[in-house]
Amino acid sequence: MTPDLARLLDWFRPHAAGGVALAYSGGIDSAVLLAVLATLRREHDFPCVALTLSTPLQRHAEIDEARALAERLDVPWRRVEADPLTEPAVAANAPDRCYACKRLMMARLREVAAGFALLIDGTNADDRRATNRPGLRALDELGVRSPLAEVGLTKAAVRAFARELSLPVPDRPATPCLATRFPYGTPLTEDRLRRVESAEDRLRALLPTVRDLRLRDHVDLARIEVPAADFPHVLTRRDAILAALRPLGYRFVTLDLAAFRSGSFD
Repeated sequence: MTPDLARLLDWFRPHAAGGVALAYSGGIDSAVLLAVLATLRREHDFPCVALTLSTPLQRHAEIDEARALAERLDVPWRRVEADPLTEPAVAANAPDRCYACKRLMMARLREVAAGFALLIDGTNADDRRATNRPGLRALDELGVRSPLAEVGLTKAAVRAFARELSLPVPDRPATPCLATRFPYGTPLTEDRLRRVESAEDRLRALLPTVRDLRLRDHVDLARIEVPAADFPHVLTRRDAILAALRPLGYRFVTLDLAAFRSGSFD
């Protein structure tokens, strides 16, 4: 057993008897916690559930991916519906959108997990050190615990851990919510979110070797962000990209010369 796994198991054992509910997106961080829960359940059974939020702000495929891994690891799983667009700050895409959204969604999970002593999420130590993570305040206010951060596991350590556990997600790129594709102040609607989801799906199909890719939506202009090393791949598929994106209503399609930047609207 590796030291990281031992530390996580030691963190969980005192809490297991009262039941553990995991806010489980299917991304690498929460997938590692899912695997830890599966390991603990092999030691002794205890109440636990992986709760995956289904909202307009995420890609539909993420739900199926999350469910498949929970079933593979034999951890009880539940889909939880929520609509952050009912929150005015989220629908208006205000600068405090992330806080308002996280507060609403975690409060929803709190309701569903009422019979469990502990609600946890996949925030890691790097997330806690980041300068622009307004959603973390909502976690603190609602008493959501973050085992990865509390035992000091960074993103790199989590990825190494995922490879060690043979999870299918160790090198999966981050998939932040679809609201991050729009400038602050652009109202968010179901139609706009589904359009940008469709646009990115089309781009990924045309650019299968490009790992980090974002389409930033500026109403009738689509701004494509990829790492600078991947610019030739985009330019080679220029005609196909135009043919894929223009039917979605993008009159202009641009390649951002500043290259891919996570959170570029921040």
